[in-house]
Amino acid sequence: MRTARKGSVEMPAFMRQLVKETEKRVSSFFKGGRGGAAEGEQPGEGEKEEVIPSPYLDRPVLDKLAEEGCARWGLTYALGSMQGWRANMEDFHNCVPQLGGELADWSFFAVFDGHAGSTVAQYCSQHLLGHILATGGIGAEDDPERVKGAIVEGFLQTDKHLHTVARREGWERGGTTVVATLISPYYIYFANCGDSRAMLCRSGQVCFSTEDHKPYCPLEKERIESAGGSVTIQRINGSLAVSRGLGDFSYKGAENRTPCQQMVSPEPEVCVVERSPADEFLVLACDGVWDTISNEELCAFIHNRLRVCTDLRDVCTQVIDLCLYKGSLDNISIILLCFPGAPQLSTEALHQEAELEDLLESKVAEIYEELCVRGEEPDLLSVLTVLASTAIPGLPPGGGIQSKRNCIISAYYQQRETHKPTLPNGLGGS
Repeated sequence: MRTARKGSVEMPAFMRQLVKETEKRVSSFFKGGRGGAAEGEQPGEGEKEEVIPSPYLDRPVLDKLAEEGCARWGLTYALGSMQGWRANMEDFHNCVPQLGGELADWSFFAVFDGHAGSTVAQYCSQHLLGHILATGGIGAEDDPERVKGAIVEGFLQTDKHLHTVARREGWERGGTTVVATLISPYYIYFANCGDSRAMLCRSGQVCFSTEDHKPYCPLEKERIESAGGSVTIQRINGSLAVSRGLGDFSYKGAENRTPCQQMVSPEPEVCVVERSPADEFLVLACDGVWDTISNEELCAFIHNRLRVCTDLRDVCTQVIDLCLYKGSLDNISIILLCFPGAPQLSTEALHQEAELEDLLESKVAEIYEELCVRGEEPDLLSVLTVLASTAIPGLPPGGGIQSKRNCIISAYYQQRETHKPTLPNGLGGS
């Protein structure tokens, strides 16, 4: 682990960079600057400036990847992903709505959230399913214990083959979390390795969700320390924020310990849930989603959106935007799987949505006018601030005012256009 010294305390390089950036921004704020070092400021005497590329951009990349598809047995799905504020896009996915041969009524979906580069996530997205199927434990008989064993073995084999390739190619540093689901005619299998998450909604409520693997969780911490590591600032050796994943081989070198006993374990936690006609939808998403919204909030939000949107890609896009507006600084990826029992388009819900948007437009107009009358500049931030403290009935459950931010921004610019000063006749023309 790369570290840097400050006084007598040794700290990870990323923490040093965080401290330095915070010091610069606070200093600049009180000096009237706009961030970074104050004008003319130089590094302290004898202190060597360590330049570490920021993991974040000055502006988020908002372009979205969107896909959709279906399976012959009634499943529909969509994928949405966005780079966001991160300097690089490190998320990958795999969507296979129909497996071949005797598994034609089986489906596989997975989200891979890479760190320290995208190479491991990309490799695993291309090879994990093949290693699971190669175990021979998945067949038409749909034996839950055999299938669970096949999934675990598939993960371990993927990590083993990945290590060989990584040593050959020289990219041993990177890793990836994985959350996946394998859906059979009778069961839904969940496999989680890291801090991405899966969630199943049934009858409008969260029925099941996977558990995140964080270094500070008691069992994870015990394994880490037994393998010679430590948990500092909720990270392995003060650096890695997840305790299970594929790759990350610099944390898997403890002698006389199995792969599953290393500081970072490649073993997934596999759970099985019997399917029900009440199953509505299933979500697979990286921590860029879950860092900003709870299981219950996301379940309620998607349940509401499915009643006003026919395009699942649009629902995924709305989730991504919601997470961005709620403060997510990470790559954001989500796969939404809808079962035959998912909420359907509702005339009543569409009418309520139209009424809400009309109300928001009128509120924006009122706030804009009020700010102008008071002689204040009606900038977008001022309008959003006032609106956020206003009671608005009928907002999407789980989404709140942030989920209608695009509507609000559109209404604001309509007001800007309406209040644009007009030039007297004969002026301003050529």
